Amino acid sequence: MKRLMCQSLIYNNLSIRYYFPVMTTIKSLSIVVPVYNEEDNLPILFAEIERAMSRTDKDWHVIFVDDGSKDRSLEVMRQLAEKHDTVRYVVFAQNCGQSAAFKAGFDAATGDVVVTMDADLQNDPADIPAMLQEYERGFDMVIGWRAKRQDSIVKKIVSKIGNGIRNRLSNETVKDTGCSLKVMRTSMAQLLPMFTGMHRFLPTLMKMQGAKVAEVRVNHRPRQHGVSKYGVWDRTKATFFDLLAIRWMQKRTFRYTIREQK
Repeated sequence: MKRLMCQSLIYNNLSIRYYFPVMTTIKSLSIVVPVYNEEDNLPILFAEIERAMSRTDKDWHVIFVDDGSKDRSLEVMRQLAEKHDTVRYVVFAQNCGQSAAFKAGFDAATGDVVVTMDADLQNDPADIPAMLQEYERGFDMVIGWRAKRQDSIVKKIVSKIGNGIRNRLSNETVKDTGCSLKVMRTSMAQLLPMFTGMHRFLPTLMKMQGAKVAEVRVNHRPRQHGVSKYGVWDRTKATFFDLLAIRWMQKRTFRYTIREQK
């Protein structure tokens, strides 16, 4: 869905048509944050989001999606919502996984765009304003690229290999599919076919709708509180089967344009 505007000019009595991207203005955004046992991180994260968004002129709100947390995460969300009009939350009855949490956030979003990020403080909210500026240049999606990852050597190696395999099998060129920091057009995000594990393929799913996607370098920080919820090898095994589903969807997906209708 490339938004291109056509203009014509006259040069030596010849009519020349040229195309240029239509700039997009973001008026409001919904920041979707899946949460699973992140009680210590939530107040810090919200303060950082507030500070980052103060550098913009956008209306914004955060949607925390509690994915069946067993700690005080929900209590912290409620306290934040009582103090701040910019805080909303969705609570699952049981743990459903990150893909389901993103989907619930997309469904609840009312902003022009959705910004996704993790609750573990490894994504840096300070990167959001620059990503919004890139989006407004005429993109449908802007994804973060963690150029300097703050993870263990094993995690970095497995991630790099997995990213290469994902790109090869899905005909992609995405540098970092695992970075949760993304900006997406809300109307397109709400139409994405979301199944367990599909959050790892959001750029590909968006492109299947015709989205124009950009990548920008973002900061990545070491985890300070809590523990990682994902095992490296378990995720690698699951991703392989998810790739087969993506390949099938790519081959079976179609788009059409109606020329005339009565």
